[in-house]
Amino acid sequence: MSQRILDIAPQERTAEQNEIFERLTAGRGRILTPYRVWIHSPRVAAPMEQLGTYLNKHSSLSYLEVEMIILVVAVHWQADYVVHAHVREGKKAGLEQDILNNLCAGEIPRLENSHERAVYEFASSVIQGRRLSDKKFAALESELKRQGIADLLVLIGYYTSVALAMKVHDVPLPD
Repeated sequence: MSQRILDIAPQERTAEQNEIFERLTAGRGRILTPYRVWIHSPRVAAPMEQLGTYLNKHSSLSYLEVEMIILVVAVHWQADYVVHAHVREGKKAGLEQDILNNLCAGEIPRLENSHERAVYEFASSVIQGRRLSDKKFAALESELKRQGIADLLVLIGYYTSVALAMKVHDVPLPD
């Protein structure tokens, strides 16, 4: 693991950090790497955990769409650890190999499903800093609805934080 990741020994954790640590490890038995960064600021770690759980399990976006956008974000930030982890998840979610290849190369994937295409187009525009015309926004809103737009914007922000945390802390690819 990266030498930049600094784990806090149990006896050195604050009561707030212990509470968050217990919550983070309760379901998985371990603390995921981004939370090993964020737990140093417990008031960041707690809401990030709630947000991450919502985005990955309860948002208006499908598992496949979430994984697709995580890859778009991770590739944009050149966060290799996140790309590696989410190629695996993307396969589980049902992303076809050619789509995964396109996403990892930063190329536009060929998406047959109109909702998936709208998710990709919206996220890609946002990540690249392109301004959407009113006409394009209206078309995307018609497909994604306001909740989809809100969920997508927060997904981009959340996984930008994940990607940057892994990149800044120089987390190596797993063996």
